[in-house]
Amino acid sequence: MTLEYYFEKNFNNEQLWEANRENVELLVELVNLVRPKKPKKITVVDLSELIRLLHQNPNYRNGLMDCISAHLEKKKFNKILSDAGILQDANFFFEVRKRIFAKLIPEQPEKDTLQFILNQVFFVNTDPIWINKIPQEQIRDLFYLLKFRSIYGVSDENSSFNELVFAMEVITYRICGSAMETDVIQMVPEYENLESPFIAFQRELLLMNEKLIESPENYIDEDDLGYKQLIILHKQCVDYIETAFKNSNKFGISLRVNQSLLRIRQQLSRLNSLLPLLIQGEEKDANRNTIYLAYKLIKYNCDKNNIQKLINESTQLLSYEITQHTANTGEHYITNSRKEYYKMFYSAAGGGFIVGILCIIKLILGKVETSGFGHVFLYSMNYSIGFIIIYILGFTLATKQPAMTASALVRALQEDFKQKIQDKKEYKYKEFAIFFARVFRSQFIAFVGNVIFAFPVSLLGIWLIDIIFHYNIAQEKWPTLINDLNPIFSPAIFHAAIAGVFLFLSGIIAGSIANRDKHNHIYYRIQEHPLLKLSLGKKWTKKLASLYEKKWAGIISNFWFGVFMGSTVFIGIFFGLNIDIRHITFASGNFAMALYGADFYVTKWMFLWSILGIGLIGLVNFIVSFSLSLGLAFRSRNIPLSELRQVARAIFRYFLNKPLHFFFPPKKNTLQ
Repeated sequence: MTLEYYFEKNFNNEQLWEANRENVELLVELVNLVRPKKPKKITVVDLSELIRLLHQNPNYRNGLMDCISAHLEKKKFNKILSDAGILQDANFFFEVRKRIFAKLIPEQPEKDTLQFILNQVFFVNTDPIWINKIPQEQIRDLFYLLKFRSIYGVSDENSSFNELVFAMEVITYRICGSAMETDVIQMVPEYENLESPFIAFQRELLLMNEKLIESPENYIDEDDLGYKQLIILHKQCVDYIETAFKNSNKFGISLRVNQSLLRIRQQLSRLNSLLPLLIQGEEKDANRNTIYLAYKLIKYNCDKNNIQKLINESTQLLSYEITQHTANTGEHYITNSRKEYYKMFYSAAGGGFIVGILCIIKLILGKVETSGFGHVFLYSMNYSIGFIIIYILGFTLATKQPAMTASALVRALQEDFKQKIQDKKEYKYKEFAIFFARVFRSQFIAFVGNVIFAFPVSLLGIWLIDIIFHYNIAQEKWPTLINDLNPIFSPAIFHAAIAGVFLFLSGIIAGSIANRDKHNHIYYRIQEHPLLKLSLGKKWTKKLASLYEKKWAGIISNFWFGVFMGSTVFIGIFFGLNIDIRHITFASGNFAMALYGADFYVTKWMFLWSILGIGLIGLVNFIVSFSLSLGLAFRSRNIPLSELRQVARAIFRYFLNKPLHFFFPPKKNTLQ
């Protein structure tokens, strides 16, 4: 259907438009005719044909004007301004469920509201995008052609201006209620003895509203002192919330408090958009403000169920706090001098020693007669207890490092990125490339230490069991153990990727636990616990609190990593999926037991494929966990992914210049 046919069919004469004036579908058809198919790919939306038709034919113009007037006349829209696109609850998961349901079955308000009309006409998420691409001259032409009225001038109770002021009052009351919550106030101790800027803003807005009611003019002047005071107080409110977000680094933050602060920030942003509309100015300013408000109403209504935006905004600060903890932890895994390099090797050797024992225990547990759940429990506890022992003794499990060191890398990159912005020059990221080389060689020596010691310990252990009990525990299992390492004829690479995901999740858990405990002041609570101080004494209670602060997040993280590792295969069996885990250190131990179980009679190709498989498993473990952690860290620090290209170039140049620095530390004790 063309625009000309549309107007000829519906608005060619007065009888037609009188019959069609109440039909909202006519507005839907018109918008569908002008809506571009790919709004994101076009630069300009041209409405010149529509304007030409309205200019040339008064019937078209009058009919469309009458139809629009019938649907927009005295329609309420304050709920769009006060509610649409703003979090309605501090419960993140409730808000996500609500928006998903609204996506499937959109909420339909009463027909006397503007939101009902907008839901029917502008129901596509990309509508604000293409509307914003219409030239302003064409928007103004349509405004005058269809004789839209500005939001000012009409002083009755249902006027657009009163709807605007009422929406601002509702938002302000809600902000004050949220800002007075105990959890929010605790985030900003700096304001403890000061008057709340939110209360002051609410008071000033009420005075402004009283002035508008008493005044015959339905607007305020831009030189009004009350308006200027509102602007100042709004800035103070914004500073208050930004201070609360910044203090999360000191006090931690929960998901609920994060949502409360985010809701207040969204409401303040909405007020910031609406405050300038209180001023009418000249006629052209009044018309411009009316057009601006119309665009905002469409945009807010289209974005009200945006799930991606909700998740991005809600998780950014929490991901920052989590990666901040993992970055602090990750710095301990990055070596500098040769002394630290060899210390990392010995630490990884200890981890490999314990993993070698865990491999033997797991093989024995597999022979226990029990249910599937029993095996899940036994395997999970074997892994969990082993990982916790490795962590408490200060040993290193190499594949757990990438999830930690990625955050430390991005924190270093963040400093380079800030430097680039400040200098306004092409920054070469040389310091970051040097730092990455330190991380890479630390990972390399940790892998070496784990693999080298897991193999002989498993071999020695299974040999001792055979000598003492005259029983080769791997005699029946060895074909499975060795075939599981084959990267071609088994899903070893896929299973290694699953292990990489679990490594990433364990890092997230550690950061989340540390952040939660910081926010809830758990360390301080333990330190000042009256019963503990009475029974243990003040000195030992303080040591217990310090031990909890340093170790608890890591213990819980390792426990869940063990549960993930031990339960994966049985979850796969339950759902009929071929999923399992492959971890480089365990792969090394399993290879040793497979060789012994086969009495060392394996083919040359079995041996070579197994060696290659162990290497590829370690590489995939590293790449998956490191990539996921790197992506999270990038997102949490608002660094654009486009920076990765320049970073990769800097690292590649440094590798070409000094390749050995990626595997061995330089002779001198430098930052390289």
